Amino acid sequence: MKIGIKEVLHRIRPFFILYLVVLCACLILKLLYTREQIFFAVNGWNSPWADYIEPYMTDLGDGIAAVVLSLIFLLFSYRKFLLLASSYILTGLVAQAIKYVIDFPRPSIYFKAQWAQVHTVKGVYILSSFNSFPSGHTTSAFSAAVVLAYLSAKKGWGVPALLLAILIGYSRMYLTEHFFEDVVAGSVTGVLVTIFWLSWIESKQFIHSEKWRTGLLKTIFK
Repeated sequence: MKIGIKEVLHRIRPFFILYLVVLCACLILKLLYTREQIFFAVNGWNSPWADYIEPYMTDLGDGIAAVVLSLIFLLFSYRKFLLLASSYILTGLVAQAIKYVIDFPRPSIYFKAQWAQVHTVKGVYILSSFNSFPSGHTTSAFSAAVVLAYLSAKKGWGVPALLLAILIGYSRMYLTEHFFEDVVAGSVTGVLVTIFWLSWIESKQFIHSEKWRTGLLKTIFK
């Protein structure tokens, strides 16, 4: 079964079109404003309710959420589990490789002299390392969103998945863990790598066999 990039894009077209619109808006913002201006603008839009919500939002992009969602898929479809889990792993590795090469400081280091002016959320551990670019949470969130859009092409879950991924990316800026550029790059990494990966893995004959269409629950209770 031959599935190319064109077929993958066709299945996720509502998601992808909206993503391109959002990406263009982000690039325009980057052309108009500096890293510092965007960071402090986002940091200035804080409130008690957002301080409460954003840590939970950012948790949706971490490894635990990835494992939980993958295990849910495993119960019903080995194929869906493989697509999601392998996309998580591959995009995560790519993001870590880029972090290693770019070696850009996180906001807490970059703004060390101005950190007293920065609003931080109580109880959130602020990372201070040179692996800010790109955002790993955002990469994982957008990778999962692409897979969900691909698997639910006829159910329209792509757009809600994209909106959730955007909110997760925003939470990384709100919590002062990442810059705007980190989040945008993370989204691009997650989307592009996952699209290429799906076009490759879905072309493999084994993944469309009856065995891979079933899940753990059916295997156990058959």
